[in-house]
Amino acid sequence: MAYVRGEATEEQPAHAEPRPLCPFCRITDDPATSTDDDLVVVRGETAYAVLNLYPYNPGHVMVLPYRHVADYVDLTDAETAEVAALTKAALRAIRSVSQPHAFNVGLNLGEAAGGSLSGHLHQHVVPRWSGDSNFMTVIGGTKTLPQLLEQTRDLLADAWPT
Repeated sequence: MAYVRGEATEEQPAHAEPRPLCPFCRITDDPATSTDDDLVVVRGETAYAVLNLYPYNPGHVMVLPYRHVADYVDLTDAETAEVAALTKAALRAIRSVSQPHAFNVGLNLGEAAGGSLSGHLHQHVVPRWSGDSNFMTVIGGTKTLPQLLEQTRDLLADAWPT
């Protein structure tokens, strides 16, 4: 929750200049001024794709506009088009890298819909495999991830369609 709230952590000492509360807004369209973007897979003009820091499955990507906007209907036409294009590209890249059996793709618009960071629209692209919900997730309350997020990011970035 400290990450979500933008509170001080080891990476951000209490005396450091405050960062925006929204973790998605810390990733800007300018890599020179962007922070918290080690997991960015690809940047577009109005939107970008980033690995989920807390993935449901390996390869869980989020596609979102740079602009802090909560509702899909408030996206500009350019943002809507780029979110859609990046979502298609994410599906292609993930298929190329890990051959999932299926996908969950979707938006949680509003807190009541399950959006933990509902103030900044983000579309989830979650690869799924038959049996990926097993006793570890159901009984153990944990997930096993076979590789580091940075490795996943590199694989997807290399496979990203141009």
